[in-house]
Amino acid sequence: MKNIKWVFVFYAMLATISIMAIGIFIGEGSAIGIISAIIMLIVVMGLGFTTKKKMREKNQL
Repeated sequence: MKNIKWVFVFYAMLATISIMAIGIFIGEGSAIGIISAIIMLIVVMGLGFTTKKKMREKNQL
């Protein structure tokens, strides 16, 4: 069994929270909330992919 990379678990949880926030803000009808949740999702996903690339370049994956 491989070791768990906790940083990726953290990023996945943040992305999940962002997606849930989008749904909540749609239900509330808050355009500012929807936009901010989408931006948060894009930032978290970008950080995750950037971290994964850096770890691959250092042969840590």
